[in-house]
Amino acid sequence: MSADASIPLVKNEDSPRGFAFALTAYLLWGFLPIYMKAVAHISPAEVIAHRIVWSLPLAGIVLIVLGRTQDIRIALRSPRMLAMAALTAALITVNWGTYVWAIGAGYSLDAALGYFINPLFSIFLGAVVLKEKLRPAQIGAIALAGIAVVVLTVDGGGIPWISLTLTITWGLYALFRKTLPLGPNQGFFLEVLILSIPAFFYILYLELGTGTGHFYRTGWTDTALLLGCGLITAVPLMIYANGAKLLKLSTIGIMQYIAPTMIFLIAVFLFKEPLGTARMIAFPLIWAGLVLYSWSMLRGSRGR
Repeated sequence: MSADASIPLVKNEDSPRGFAFALTAYLLWGFLPIYMKAVAHISPAEVIAHRIVWSLPLAGIVLIVLGRTQDIRIALRSPRMLAMAALTAALITVNWGTYVWAIGAGYSLDAALGYFINPLFSIFLGAVVLKEKLRPAQIGAIALAGIAVVVLTVDGGGIPWISLTLTITWGLYALFRKTLPLGPNQGFFLEVLILSIPAFFYILYLELGTGTGHFYRTGWTDTALLLGCGLITAVPLMIYANGAKLLKLSTIGIMQYIAPTMIFLIAVFLFKEPLGTARMIAFPLIWAGLVLYSWSMLRGSRGR
């Protein structure tokens, strides 16, 4: 469904409906750390498995309502499309796993930093992989992000792997996802369909093989939380996908800061994670880079 993806480029205009969709998705993602804290006593692998398994029926219902199931049948008969979907599915799994572990282990600030860096990493990927020409402001923004990473590396005695893993996996996911000739809802369903088989058997292994699973064994609260993993995974993604079609790329580019800003505020004021000197230097550097990036993007949008 590449036609769906082309709609924003053709219309190139914002709509109140699109803004409402995108804002809802980013707010849901922004509050996600609170949910992840609630399941922090469950292993990240088990949480991810339930995110995958319970997302599948929700995504399937959406495709049935939209009448797009034929796209999945076509994709399942294409080895190339299946291979591409398997790659994006692997990347999003690593991203989810890192994020869930980081929140539960008390590294929410590192997660926020990773998603702040991501737009700048996407610019870098565009230049290196797609041979896109960088404007001076974009080069400056990437340089500021690089300096921030160096500051954190020197202070921590090693690279900030949580932030960089989230940045790299999400950036590569977005890059390769563009090459998957399916609409956003169909692509998401195909990814979780591929992942659901190992995820389902892993859940069975935990529940029946080792008896260490948390689904129905440890009370209704854990069961409800694990069932809810499907909602908190699928709903924001599909709301966002539909909102992005009704907004300018520049609008989406600015709105993507909502979620990491909320994660940052929740980490500092709710989870009481310490900022520290290095982070107090690194975050302003990243924010300055994002200002340069946004200014360059808006200027380019006005020019077009």
